Amino acid sequence: MTSDVIAPAAVSAQEREALAEAIRDLVARRADSASARAAMRATPRIDRGLWQTLCAEIGVSALPIPEDAGGAGASFAETAAVLEELGRSLSPVPVFATALATAAILISGDDEAIAGLLPPIASGERIATVCWAGRDGWDRPGVHADGGLLSGTADYVIDGESADLLLVLAGSGDGTTLHAVDADADGVTVTPLPVVDPSRPLARIDFDEAPAGTIASGPDLPGRLRTHARALLAAEQVGGAAAALDLTVDYTKSRKQFGRIIGSFQALKHRMADMYASVETARSISRAAVSAIVTGDPAADDLAAAAHVYCSEAFARVAGEGIQLHGGIGITAEHDIQLYFKRAHGSAQLFGQPHEVIAELSRRLLA
Repeated sequence: MTSDVIAPAAVSAQEREALAEAIRDLVARRADSASARAAMRATPRIDRGLWQTLCAEIGVSALPIPEDAGGAGASFAETAAVLEELGRSLSPVPVFATALATAAILISGDDEAIAGLLPPIASGERIATVCWAGRDGWDRPGVHADGGLLSGTADYVIDGESADLLLVLAGSGDGTTLHAVDADADGVTVTPLPVVDPSRPLARIDFDEAPAGTIASGPDLPGRLRTHARALLAAEQVGGAAAALDLTVDYTKSRKQFGRIIGSFQALKHRMADMYASVETARSISRAAVSAIVTGDPAADDLAAAAHVYCSEAFARVAGEGIQLHGGIGITAEHDIQLYFKRAHGSAQLFGQPHEVIAELSRRLLA
C-alpha cells in the first residue's frame, strides 16, 4: 500500500480558470436546458453524448488520476472547477459520482487497484460510482461483506443506473472494507429510483452474495472519503447557486410591473445583493475546503464539513429567493428555476444533512 497523497502537476489559477471556461463553453454549445431535460427523462438518466465529449475532449474523468494510471496528474481542485461549472447547467452526467469513486480508490492506496481500475475510468470507458449509504444514511453501510461475497442494499447510489463499476463500502468484522464489483455481475440488481430532483439520478442496488474484489484500505477510508464528498459537492452547489442568481437577475431585468422593470425596485436590488453575497462566500469556503484536501491540510475534515453546511444552506437560500422573485412562473415545471430549487434541497440531504453535520462538529469540539 502507498499513500494517496500523490504530488499533482502544478496547475495555476489561470489554467484552472481556462479549464472552467472550456467547460462553460462546451456546456453552452452542447447542453442547453432542452437537452438536459431530455436526458433527465431518458433511460438511463444520463446525457451520454455530453459525458463522452467531456471525457474525450477535456478529460474530466482523468483530472485527479496520476499519470502512471492513465490520468492527467492534476488534482481534485481541477475536478472541483469542473463540478462548479456543471452545477450551473444541471446536466445529468456522472462527473461527481466518478470523481468520488476515483477518490475512494486513491485514498485506499492499493497499488493493484490503482493500476487496474483507474485507467478505464480516466479514459471515460467506464463510469464508476460509490455504493455507501444504508437506509438510514451514510453513517452505516447497507451492504455486508463475508468471504468475498457482498449482501445487502446500498441506497441513494448517485448515477447507479448508468455505472459500469461499483465501489462498495461494506460492513465486515474488520469495520468498513472497500470492494469493487461490476454492475452487471451475478447477484447485483440495480433499481432506478423516482426522485424529486430529476437532474440527480439515484438508484438502489441490491447485492445477493455477489462476488467482489477486495481493495486493501485503512480504517480511515470512510472519514476521508466523506471529506472529499462534502468538498466536491460544495463546489457543485456553488455553481448551482450562481446559476439560480443569474436566472433571477435576468428575469428581473425583463419583467415589468406597474410600468417599471422590477429589477429597478430598491427592495429587490437588496435581495439580489444578498443572494450575490451568499454565492461568493459559498465559493470562498468551497475552494478553501478543496484546497485543504489537495494540500493535505489537517483541517480538511472540518473545512469540508463547514463547506457542506454553508453551501447547502446558501444554495437553498438563493434558489428559494429566486423562486419568490420569479413570482408565479417560478413554481411552474416549464421554468428552470424550479430545477435549481429541487437540486438545492436534494443535495443538502447527501452525506449528512446540515443540522446533523453541525451536531457532529459540536461533538468534536466538546470531546
